[in-house]
Amino acid sequence: MDIEFANKEYLFLLLLIIPYVLWYVMFRKKTEPTIRMADTFALQRAQRSWRVRLMPIQALLRVLAFTFLVLAMARPQTRNDWEEKTIEGIDIMLAMDVSTSMLIDDMRYDGGMGVRRISRIQAALNVASEFISDRSNDNIGLTLFAGEAFTQCPLTIDHSSLLSLLQHAPDYMGSGIIIDMTAIGMGLSVAVNHLEKSKAKSRIIIMLTDGSNNYGEIQPLMAAEIARSKGIRVYTIGVGSTDATAARQISIGGTTQQLILPNDLDEETLRKIASTTNGRYYRATNAQELSQIYSDIDRLEKTKLEVQQYSKVHDVYQHLVIAAIIALLLEILLRITVFRRIP
Repeated sequence: MDIEFANKEYLFLLLLIIPYVLWYVMFRKKTEPTIRMADTFALQRAQRSWRVRLMPIQALLRVLAFTFLVLAMARPQTRNDWEEKTIEGIDIMLAMDVSTSMLIDDMRYDGGMGVRRISRIQAALNVASEFISDRSNDNIGLTLFAGEAFTQCPLTIDHSSLLSLLQHAPDYMGSGIIIDMTAIGMGLSVAVNHLEKSKAKSRIIIMLTDGSNNYGEIQPLMAAEIARSKGIRVYTIGVGSTDATAARQISIGGTTQQLILPNDLDEETLRKIASTTNGRYYRATNAQELSQIYSDIDRLEKTKLEVQQYSKVHDVYQHLVIAAIIALLLEILLRITVFRRIP
């Protein structure tokens, strides 16, 4: 943590300490009260008391109080302004399906406490969080889509904020905030538009869905052609059970329902999107299979990125003011008690 002074010119006042110290050492004793005595022979061998020995503490406290006040007026600050630096990485957009079907509870998950079933969206969030944490040098953003698509988080290396926004993705599911359909083409096009201005050599989209395109003005293959023309590689992931029709649990608003739902995952379209953009298609029926995408992304060519980081500026002069007041009050207290003079 670096400390800077906003008003550096006040630091020149510290030079006044030098003449004060010289005056105290050379001339202070001449101004102190004295007693005239006919003969000082009896006092020559007398030892100085501890009070006399400690009297310079008063001058030290005055110097400290003055120093703390001057430093406070100079306004010390902890400062980490916008800082540009070069890192090695790639630009990645995560495009995640948040339609209600992603709440279906059919994903096997082994969390070390036995195999259990979790929802598709929870499996996607778990793996995406691990992926983001492992890619500390990459710009990563988040696009959410159902019947509509929007950028939940722009490209950023502030992964703590990204992870926080990622965990809020389920808030849109079954809430009526967005249309409960699956617009794969819209989700892909929004992610492509966000990556379009990126200067990275490697730009990829990781699209995760459990359905087929049934809404939106842009067809998935059209969006894939746009991505290919921009040099953007798309990895597609289909999640969910491989059963054609099965009983599945879905939780909405705290209530769990047992529904007979068909598996409408359009694997053919997802494969075409991936092949059109020189990406790869993955099929995941459990949380562990989702991690297969890591090995492919790690082999991508990396490029140097110019990024900016921002930290707030905090004033820290308050502590110095308190220290100055304490030193001044302590000096006054000692002067009127322990070191009190009787004329």
